[in-house]
Amino acid sequence: MANKKGILFVVSGPSGAGKGTICRALLEKADRFSLSVSATTRLPRDGESDGTHYYFLTRDDFEQKIDNNEFIEYNEYCDNLYGTLRSEVDRILATGKDCILEIDVNGGLNVKKAFPEAVLIFVLPPTIDILKARLIKRGTETLDVIEKRLEYVRDEISKASQYDYLLINDDLDVALHDFDHIHKSLYMAMERSLDTVETFKF
Repeated sequence: MANKKGILFVVSGPSGAGKGTICRALLEKADRFSLSVSATTRLPRDGESDGTHYYFLTRDDFEQKIDNNEFIEYNEYCDNLYGTLRSEVDRILATGKDCILEIDVNGGLNVKKAFPEAVLIFVLPPTIDILKARLIKRGTETLDVIEKRLEYVRDEISKASQYDYLLINDDLDVALHDFDHIHKSLYMAMERSLDTVETFKF
């Protein structure tokens, strides 16, 4: 596996689905995964460093990279630009490690256009009621804001069929186990195993 190009995984899902928790657990569990560092035009927060948390760019530099087609996806949020650098993804995959992108649904679909071989995984809790309960439990938003967020969730879920796999996150250990099955099946695919088959020719 180390001598082969890694696989690009895109992990998306609505807020409260637990995609961030799954990604962090994967990175802690195995060194075969690496998280792509995004670029942004926002200023660094306390404790953040360039190249570790984000690549911090000026808006002019970011827009120049857009013009040069250096992003595989980007968007604007709260007057700041965020994007995934093609060079960052290529660098990770060339090492043989699998690259994980934790991004929103629209960003994930844009990645698929740029990297057709990318594997898109959509994360959901078991039910919409559980999702709503998780958002309320956070205590960071009012019920009105949560209801508006759920409207956005409906739009995200309507695009789930364009993803390759669905991962239900009810129990974290089970979700990680299911991800492991997806991961192993991809590496067992014949298109990634032909070099092994070739060794049996006589």
